Amino acid sequence: MVAQALRVWSARARNLKTFMTGMRTVYVDKIASVTQACALSHEIRIAPEIICEEGVVIVVEVLNNKSNYNTLELTSGRMAKVARGDIVVGALGHRKALFGYSGHIPANLAPGNIIQMLNIGGVLGICDSATQDKGKPFDCKVLGAVLTFPYLGERIGVAARVGYKTLDYNATLDTYGVPVIALAGTCMEAGKTAAASAIIARMRHRGLIVDAFKATGVSLRRDILAFEDSGARRTMIFTDLGIVTTTAQCGPALTRVMLTEMASGKPDVIVFELGDGLLGTYGVESILRQSDIKAALNSVVLSANDPVAAWGGVKLLRERFGIEPAAVTGPATDNQVGVEIIQDQMNVAAFNAISHPADLGDYLIAQLKLHNVREPKVMTG
Repeated sequence: MVAQALRVWSARARNLKTFMTGMRTVYVDKIASVTQACALSHEIRIAPEIICEEGVVIVVEVLNNKSNYNTLELTSGRMAKVARGDIVVGALGHRKALFGYSGHIPANLAPGNIIQMLNIGGVLGICDSATQDKGKPFDCKVLGAVLTFPYLGERIGVAARVGYKTLDYNATLDTYGVPVIALAGTCMEAGKTAAASAIIARMRHRGLIVDAFKATGVSLRRDILAFEDSGARRTMIFTDLGIVTTTAQCGPALTRVMLTEMASGKPDVIVFELGDGLLGTYGVESILRQSDIKAALNSVVLSANDPVAAWGGVKLLRERFGIEPAAVTGPATDNQVGVEIIQDQMNVAAFNAISHPADLGDYLIAQLKLHNVREPKVMTG
């Protein structure tokens, strides 16, 4: 025991020597939402040694101004405008987005190096490509790695990382019999969050307890905040488990852990969003191929941008994943023409989540045969 204690003390002493060299205090202007679990203040200790791994929290100085895509989601959930000279806390991560920036984590980083802000949640890396509508990303000068001090009474700095706990890749799935609704899309910006929020709101209006989470995507809390605003009792996102950007490797484990965690609270129903599209890079396909996860899904709603996308999405769900979609929503259903095309040619119910949110929610309630449901209120003039 004494020998082990000495080894631990010696290791801590070496860490202390490493991080005390060049450690300094900085005052930051904005703390990105990706770092929410770290509970950071605006006075932060940083060190020059940076571990180039997903989720490592760093401080940067913004070097340019932008006229669009120029905001940052703070830990409060508010959106703040970013300007040249701002000192910002974010986290290292990669991104492969159809609409937006794509980039990777550099192999090495040191103070003074230039990297880019890859999304409005505070993900930082080397930008590989950008879409014209977003313009060039913010360039950021690296200042150092954020330190936390977990050892009580000892000033030993440890590199801060995102997440409340580490993802268990070997976790098993147990929904405890709670019905589950999944929202999948044909691509980014197909209306998944709006549909999930509409479903949650309608179910809450009818007396049901709804828990919700986002299983895939790149770190941004905006969507689960929308779920909370719609009445979800409890929410989660993959960032809570230390993942900045989801992949095929981590997607299934994330889904199992969050489904089990949500179900353990015994809600009446769970609603979750699969960010990105059925053919994207964030792991949706790998999730829908898992037999245990598919068995847990009582209903899958597809969001599509147009009738052709709806046709392709329905075909993928049926033929590649063996899943019969419960309904189609999204911009493809913005008017009656799209609704009729989907219903007639794909034999799937179609509802617009913006213009007819109650109809979508009521349809799913009836399909799932949910219990303890209040009858809808009848509005009188």
